[in-house]
Amino acid sequence: MASAIRTIRHEDRLSLVEHLAELRTRLIVSALALAVAFGICAWQNKALLTIVNAPLSKQTQKQVEKGNGTLGQTAITQKALLGLASVEEREATLLASPAAGLKPAVRAALASYGREIALATARVPKVPQPDKPVTLGIGEPFTASITIAFYFALLLSLPVILFQAYAFVLPAFSPTERKIALPLMLAIPFLFLVGVSFGYFVVFPASVRFFQNFNSSSYNVLVQASAYYRFEALILLAMGLIFQVPVGILAATRAGIVTPKQLRKNRRYAVVVAAVIAALLPGDAITMALETAPLVLLYEISVHLATFMEKRATRRAAADAAASTGPGRRPGPGGDPPTSGGTPPPPPPPPAPTPPASPAPAGGLAPPPSPGPAAGLSPTVTMPVAPAVGALTPTPVPMPPTAPPPAPPPVAAGVPGGSSTGRPAPVASRRPRIPARPSSTGSPPDGGRVAGAGTRPHTSAEPAAPPLAPPPIPPPAPPPRPTDEEDDDAL
Repeated sequence: MASAIRTIRHEDRLSLVEHLAELRTRLIVSALALAVAFGICAWQNKALLTIVNAPLSKQTQKQVEKGNGTLGQTAITQKALLGLASVEEREATLLASPAAGLKPAVRAALASYGREIALATARVPKVPQPDKPVTLGIGEPFTASITIAFYFALLLSLPVILFQAYAFVLPAFSPTERKIALPLMLAIPFLFLVGVSFGYFVVFPASVRFFQNFNSSSYNVLVQASAYYRFEALILLAMGLIFQVPVGILAATRAGIVTPKQLRKNRRYAVVVAAVIAALLPGDAITMALETAPLVLLYEISVHLATFMEKRATRRAAADAAASTGPGRRPGPGGDPPTSGGTPPPPPPPPAPTPPASPAPAGGLAPPPSPGPAAGLSPTVTMPVAPAVGALTPTPVPMPPTAPPPAPPPVAAGVPGGSSTGRPAPVASRRPRIPARPSSTGSPPDGGRVAGAGTRPHTSAEPAAPPLAPPPIPPPAPPPRPTDEEDDDAL
């Protein structure tokens, strides 16, 4: 029993068998609570029937007094009989007095007759009895009494049943979810009892008055017990569920399904829905108005509560954010928390150092450019230049595309530099083409012309390099000496 009342924590891990065992224990506790409440209600079933029949008796009292229906006719006869008995009693009293001049035996008989009339009149009820439900079947009084006892037992044991249900479900919620769900769960039984009370004291009597007095002079109205109790249970249950509107609205707003702004904007649709729900319930126009008014009122209260809870959650989130960023600071845009006074902001981080330019190679020659793109495109080549004081930053200079060097033409036999035997003649060495270095003004030197072989552009920030001496050109090879066979052929 103790394990059923104890709530399991969120961190606990239970197996399937343990969950089923816990569910079985909680169901047993709920069933025991319902059985105990049912025993008490069955013991006091007459008092419960009086409570349940009170709206019908009260609302049909005027109908009985007017003489409508069987009970109304009985009430009229009862009033006439009481009036006649009162007259007879007064006459007997007067004749039995000595002043009447009658014989003593006659006066004694009249006095006895007056006393009998008085006793009979005392046994007749002075107020007509109100209407009560009627039973048609043999076992209907028993079944109706047991049904009423069960309804009241379920209502009395509702707190224990809900506690067991909450204790079984709440461990699945995280601490944050429990803070949201627990107040709503505790409000459910309270709002249900308020709705049932409102239905019993306001809505149900109006419904009974309308249905019982509608064209009652044309009918002999008899209310069957089972139908009456079923109708009453329907009204009370509907009002108990209608009063759960705040719970549903607050749960929807906390879950993010709707916002208080949307609820305020769609207020007119909520009024229409409330009127439709009230129209579906049994009753007349007055009953419909009595059922629509609490629905609209509960909707407005729910909207104000949702707005209040949203503002409180916003303030709490802002306070948590301010506490997380430190004292005297508030979070700024982009994640940079500026100060609101007191602590100065930290200095910005220094810029990343620029890597130094690679020095020019020895001899004043620039490294050869990387192979450019396909022919017809103008690549942009940036030459690294050693920075100097007061020098400007060089800008990229567009260079024309470089074409591969042409192949040497074939050398025919007997031509100087050639060989009659087909051996290739020695080719003079070619110097690599040196790209122009951009000037300090950002324009290429020599009016945009590219420096050729043997020259190197320079800027004002760098001293001009001496021109390179052309490499020595080897002397042409002497013609081969003719052999004896060639001399004979020449002759």
